[in-house]
Amino acid sequence: MNTSVLALLVAALVAANVPFLSNRVMLVIPVKTQPKGLGWHLLELVIWYFVIGGLGRLLEQKIAVPHSQNWEFYAVTASMFIVLAFPGFVYRYLWRR
Repeated sequence: MNTSVLALLVAALVAANVPFLSNRVMLVIPVKTQPKGLGWHLLELVIWYFVIGGLGRLLEQKIAVPHSQNWEFYAVTASMFIVLAFPGFVYRYLWRR
């Protein structure tokens, strides 16, 4: 169980920073305007949040019966995902020239 939780946290860290480090949408589709705009970054961040959430749900189903979640759970996990995205944001908008 500890390795799956650690793997999920590492996957969340990578997925939260991918939108800011790549000039392609979801690492596949090239964007016509270079560099990618902030709207694309935010849309990708939301999509990656749901992908990692689905992965977490699958891991939870393998371990035990999944718990039903209320809005508080999603608010906290979305906030954590945004905090994990901070290094990529700093690199893209504040640090890189």
